[in-house]
Amino acid sequence: MAGDADGVMTGQTGRKFTNWAKTFSCQPELFFEPTTTEEIRQILDKARRDSKHVKVCGFGHSPSDIACTTDYMISLAKYRRVLEVDEENCVVTVQSGILLKELNEEVLPKYNMALSNQGAVSEISAAGVISTGTHGTGKTFGIFATHVLEMTMMTASGEVLRLSREENRDVFLTALVSLGSLGIILTVKIQCEPAYNLHSVQFSCSLDKMLSNLDKHLDENEHFKFMWYPYTNGVVAFLSNRTKKPVQTSTSWFWDYFVGYYILEFLLWLSSFCSSLLPYINKFYYSYIYAVSSERVDRSDKVFNFECLFKQHVTEWSFPRSETANVLLTLQEWVRSHPEHKVHFPVEVRFVRSDDIYLSPCYQQDNCYINIISYRPYGKDTPKDAWWDMYESVMLKVGGKPHWAKAHKVNPERFQKLYPMFSKFCATREKLDPQGMFLNPYLERHILGMTPQMQFDVVKSHL
Repeated sequence: MAGDADGVMTGQTGRKFTNWAKTFSCQPELFFEPTTTEEIRQILDKARRDSKHVKVCGFGHSPSDIACTTDYMISLAKYRRVLEVDEENCVVTVQSGILLKELNEEVLPKYNMALSNQGAVSEISAAGVISTGTHGTGKTFGIFATHVLEMTMMTASGEVLRLSREENRDVFLTALVSLGSLGIILTVKIQCEPAYNLHSVQFSCSLDKMLSNLDKHLDENEHFKFMWYPYTNGVVAFLSNRTKKPVQTSTSWFWDYFVGYYILEFLLWLSSFCSSLLPYINKFYYSYIYAVSSERVDRSDKVFNFECLFKQHVTEWSFPRSETANVLLTLQEWVRSHPEHKVHFPVEVRFVRSDDIYLSPCYQQDNCYINIISYRPYGKDTPKDAWWDMYESVMLKVGGKPHWAKAHKVNPERFQKLYPMFSKFCATREKLDPQGMFLNPYLERHILGMTPQMQFDVVKSHL
């Protein structure tokens, strides 16, 4: 443990941070776990005196180096209290370190409330899900940050700002998706709704048929997504709608976990030595595991959540919804015409409504999101560069934007063209954090445009 002569809370030395997928890690000089707002202020005071960078880490689900730093790291895992519940208006106010899992399982059910929408993972902090533009799916639903009514944020100077559409509106719209670059989000007021079950219908069809009926599925269902399985012409679709029906679920440990998890990981590991197995693995799992029609009714968050299986590399981009068919058919043709490159399943397709958040990928645009994956069976990486590079080139052609939490190669010059409010975002960041306290290599690379040598010089100057 490291102490401070002025009585500031101690930070731990020797702590290593590794993300969930074990694809990025760092060892910060000091690791802090504050429990109060005053302790967070003390850490920032110390960082200013010592000319150190500060990054906040959550549960580590981001498959990139967005949280990594060699200076000071703050975990908000112990900064997670529920501050206020407004049952009449279905609004909850929480400290930013609370996990969505805690909200879904421990907090909101007590008050007969639920989140209106969320992504596939609940082991993610409120601050993390907001700051990175995380999303679920549904034609009339925006990214998670669109459900935030108000928040407070501590800037590099230690000042606490209250942000909403009525108070500090520009900063609010900048901070909602700010990648941790403006300050530390302290509290969040989230608009929820009365608790509900979802009736989820799963079915399979050809990719061509899905694309032909895409608008119909989007119009007729509250939450809609589908998965394409390379080496097949098949997709598995999920239609989910609110219902008054009671919970009705059934699971099979043998098929869902033994075959669907343990055997699959072993087969993917084998395919890392003999890649010609992959098309057969994809076809088998599509035909016998996933392409089975089924229905279930469950609590909303349990339907939103999705089994992500084992460790993996992922990349996800959003692009104008009108380009969905063009993009998927291009990906399908590439897989067909490049048999020397093998790819994993599934390719996940989701849909999100436009918004007015400055760095939201859905700023003033209804989007489709496509997520591609490369599993790491037993921690073993498999070839993916050709598939990744092709996908990124397709995205750039259709005006795609990468998911902020996921690894990508886009530079600030490109973001300047993709985001109309990018310059305004950068100006606000510079105003709130003129010394760059909250910067790290990820932000320097994608927001400031620093070269690796410039990044090294910044780190060196703070040693």
